Amino acid sequence: MSSAGCVLGFDYGRKRIGVAVGQNLTATAKALATLHCVQNKPDWDRIQRYIQEWQPQALIVGVPKHADGTSSESTEAALRFSRQLHGRYGLPVHTVDETLSSVEAASQLKQRKLAAHLLDAVSAEIILITWLSECH
Repeated sequence: MSSAGCVLGFDYGRKRIGVAVGQNLTATAKALATLHCVQNKPDWDRIQRYIQEWQPQALIVGVPKHADGTSSESTEAALRFSRQLHGRYGLPVHTVDETLSSVEAASQLKQRKLAAHLLDAVSAEIILITWLSECH
């Protein structure tokens, strides 16, 4: 995937963060990695390496909500992560509702015969595809 029109997507969690790269022009995305958090802190060094490698135009963060659309503790944590990304890298950060992305990712792991450790990265891929299709 070329970096022109590129965006990076994140499936934020306190223990793991899925990362995917997407292409605005083709509205496609590809799972990259699952980063492990240390003491509830993101692996900022690896995130920075992905940003340097891909040179994204924007960052996309999935925000979980309850089925009725209300916020949860996880919602607030994902929004905080979004603000931290913007503060650290100065890139536009967009959020998208990630409700059921993990359920869809688990289904895709089986269909695509992928290893379970890719669950968060595939969730980030789904988050990106959702954002690309809804917002562009």
